[in-house]
Amino acid sequence: MSRELFKFKGGVHPPEHKAESNTRPIHAAPLPKKLVIPLRQHIGSPAKPMVNVGDRVLKGQMIGAADGYISAAVHASSSGIVSAIGPAVVPHVSGLPDDCITIETDGRDEWIVHAPIDYRAMEPADLRMRLRDMGLAGLGGAVFPSAVKLDPGATHPCPTLILNGGECEPWITCDDVLMRHHADEILEGVAVMRHLLGSTEILVGIEDNKPEAIAAMQAAAQKMDFAIEVVAVPARYPGGGAKQMIQVLTGKEVPSGKLSTDIGIQVFNVGTAHALARAVHHGEPLISRLVTVTGHVLRPQNFEVLIGTPMHTLITLAGDRDGTTGVLMGGPMMGMPMPDLEVPVVKATNCILVKSNDLFPPLPKALPCIRCTRCADACPAELQPQELFRFAKAGDFGRAQEYHLFDCIECGCCSYVCPSHIPLVDFYRYAKSEIWAREKEKRAADLARERHEFRQFRLEREKKEKAEKLAAKAQAKRAELAAAPATAGAPDVDAKKALIAAALARAQAKKAEVAPKNVDHLPPDTQREIEEIEARRAKIRELAHQPLESEEKKP
Repeated sequence: MSRELFKFKGGVHPPEHKAESNTRPIHAAPLPKKLVIPLRQHIGSPAKPMVNVGDRVLKGQMIGAADGYISAAVHASSSGIVSAIGPAVVPHVSGLPDDCITIETDGRDEWIVHAPIDYRAMEPADLRMRLRDMGLAGLGGAVFPSAVKLDPGATHPCPTLILNGGECEPWITCDDVLMRHHADEILEGVAVMRHLLGSTEILVGIEDNKPEAIAAMQAAAQKMDFAIEVVAVPARYPGGGAKQMIQVLTGKEVPSGKLSTDIGIQVFNVGTAHALARAVHHGEPLISRLVTVTGHVLRPQNFEVLIGTPMHTLITLAGDRDGTTGVLMGGPMMGMPMPDLEVPVVKATNCILVKSNDLFPPLPKALPCIRCTRCADACPAELQPQELFRFAKAGDFGRAQEYHLFDCIECGCCSYVCPSHIPLVDFYRYAKSEIWAREKEKRAADLARERHEFRQFRLEREKKEKAEKLAAKAQAKRAELAAAPATAGAPDVDAKKALIAAALARAQAKKAEVAPKNVDHLPPDTQREIEEIEARRAKIRELAHQPLESEEKKP
């Protein structure tokens, strides 16, 4: 009996352009002379460098350690010498540099010692930390650290595990080709996921425009010792989104502001499952991935690429052509324009799409919104894109949040159907970045205020404690005086004078005992000079003991 499928609202059907690249076999990209490996290739904290300039590293060696719970390690993709650690151009829409480790490869491609992991004999927490240290992150685009997603937590069991093979974005075929050629390894990775999550229902969702991949995955599923259901879902963009795939396969919707684990479901990309299998069964960290190179090239195809390989190397392999107008990392709906072709392939690089005017004509000038609501009809998140655009453009970010701005998955359906050619997603990204920046400033201000208030509290507390100590000391003194005998009276003045006189006498005696040094056999002139000085001192002492004239005149 076939599974009942559901529909999600909205979506579009852009031209697929899959056949250009999914008919050729996978080719391994050659080892480049230089690898540039960013320390920030995942959501969360960037990795911390573990090597120094001049160090020789081996293939698979950890060169950046995970920094915190939501983080992942990075590794050397080949052996060579670390030539630089610092800012370098990275694949980001801003074009800003980020910290990277540059390796000049030595051509040996020499591996570290690595071995399979007996994951069934390990504690789940230890296994997750091991996977974090092997650099596992989601390869579907979000690059969320896999160790975190593989932790169900005490309050969020995951009875349903969904493997996402939708790949709905036009032009991209790396997941399709991966499923055709490595279905067995993908499901071996699913077995590890099932072990960690405790899932009892395993679903594999693949769009029905990939019949070869569906057949390969169904054949591999028959070999597993647990039930796996491979489901063909209708091809509709963005049906490969995690929330949309969940809705199509289960009929459940992830509530606004919640995660899929809150409804007992976890979703992983097929590429992530394959990388997980390589890590567990071969001890290989995540140092390479499949990348689709397509668009305005002579031989569109998929390459197995080492992380850190410059993108221009792959474009040259695929056959660069005249008339290139730009390069996207990703597909035409959600891809990012690359600032430079020197940028390296990273874990999030699923596609390098070379643009030309024939394939991607320049968009007409944006016109005012005509309130046609086509964007609302196409939005799979059931938002009001025209209202979000209005608030984002006006800088009214509070109202934009009220209209659930952060539920937007930035799929680009609204921009695709807009008759006014307004780049709506750009406005949403701008609004989100402004809100994040203001939240960061607010957190910094709140922290500064808390520190100031705590300092004031500490000073007041210290002042109060000091006053209490002084009061207690004064109270003790008063109690001591009150407990003294009444006959004690005032201090004995004569006794004090006697003590002072005795102290002075002791001082004079001690001074007299000090014999001058180096006075033997002095020359006559020096001896005469000393005698004159001593005579003047004696006269001064004599005058000091005589009464003053004013005292002699007193009666």
